Amino acid sequence: MCLSIPGKIQEIYNDGSLIMGKVDFGGVLKEVCLDYVPEAQPGQYVLIHVGFAISVLDEDEAMARLDTIREIENFEEELGNT
Repeated sequence: MCLSIPGKIQEIYNDGSLIMGKVDFGGVLKEVCLDYVPEAQPGQYVLIHVGFAISVLDEDEAMARLDTIREIENFEEELGNT
């Protein structure tokens, strides 16, 4: 199973020939490669898989995906408490 997580771009910069960015995952900033989404801009949400942004999302889609992830986490917690 592959998992991708939405994050919000805070900053974009070049690291050699790579387009990189600082992406916010609910208060945790991570460095992410943005080469696959060169159109992405600070303030936009991107879908991240293993350190690479693979698509740009609008805010509604990003929030819907994050809600689904939270539901899965809550379900897993409930299963662990039975």
